[in-house]
Amino acid sequence: MNTKELEKSEFAIGQLAFNDATLSASGKVSCASCHSPSAGFSAPNALAFQPGGKYLEAHGLRASQPLGYLVYNTAFHWDEKGTPTGGFFWDGRANSLAEQAMGPLLGEREMANPDKSSVVQKISQSQWADLFKKTYGANILNDVDAAFLKLTQAVETFQKNSPLLNAFSSKYDAYLRGEIQLEAAEARGLALFNDEEKGNCASCHPSDKDKKGRHPLFTDFTYDNLGVPRNLEIIENNNPKYFDLGLCDKPDLKERKDLCGAFKVPTLRNAGVRQVYFHNGKFKSLKDALTFYVQRDTHPEKWYPKDAKGKVLKFDDLPVALHSNVNVKEVPYQKKKGEQPTLNDQEIDDVIAFIHTLTDGWKDQTRR
Repeated sequence: MNTKELEKSEFAIGQLAFNDATLSASGKVSCASCHSPSAGFSAPNALAFQPGGKYLEAHGLRASQPLGYLVYNTAFHWDEKGTPTGGFFWDGRANSLAEQAMGPLLGEREMANPDKSSVVQKISQSQWADLFKKTYGANILNDVDAAFLKLTQAVETFQKNSPLLNAFSSKYDAYLRGEIQLEAAEARGLALFNDEEKGNCASCHPSDKDKKGRHPLFTDFTYDNLGVPRNLEIIENNNPKYFDLGLCDKPDLKERKDLCGAFKVPTLRNAGVRQVYFHNGKFKSLKDALTFYVQRDTHPEKWYPKDAKGKVLKFDDLPVALHSNVNVKEVPYQKKKGEQPTLNDQEIDDVIAFIHTLTDGWKDQTRR
């Protein structure tokens, strides 16, 4: 099998595995269950977490992260400014798509296989077992570690090469190619998105072509601490002593308390078809998510609970000692209570109109 044939077979295996629920202990959970093409390869519903475990009794700790365009991500590293960048999962703990694929397969809250051997046994019983053996050798399934690694590498090959995951087929892509003009609200939204004194969204979600002329990914793959409100839909969050600390939960960053509460900046491509936003799935609409961005500090009472005396418990999803980690310096987070937000309601709607131009699969109706 030559290199091209091997890559084609690996892609097919990865695609089949990505959609195969029989690889889970329950027989009902696949990668696509939590990362649906219809939702930009994120959760296909408005749940803060997806059910998992052997009997679908387990509850997750975070929302499903969108998988699109991760082929352009890197292993975790510190950039030239010392900014944590790259890595996979919300906390960057995996350094490749293959390593990322290992987590759900063995995660007790997800596909819940007890070990690699259980996964390989399921491969041997799958409808694509013969293709797996033809691609990697007749005896591959006798070597548990090798077979498990090949499976995760095949999923990586699928993710890297899938035209659905890396389509660049949105209305905005057509605009960047000079094929169309944006509608008035979309154009206003783009201007607000880029304006450093208004939305300032492009500071983390770059909207311009890069130096090589490649279309933007709408993420810089860094991390930010936004002080997102606690979401009690996540069962553990009902325990006041539990906190999801994000980046500083990464094993090699346990001592970096300054990074606690920071989570990966996701791409905004296909954000318009997602049903939950942020790492904990707190918000269910772009309107609520964007309004929170600009009103978090001007109207905190809208977003956070109050104590018995009526005091707003701002940044309630972090221990008080870590509140200083929250981003309060950049626009639009620098505002004070009672001040005017950087975006009004109409401007938020315009930004949303622009974000909807980032949905892949757009077709120019005027050319039919």
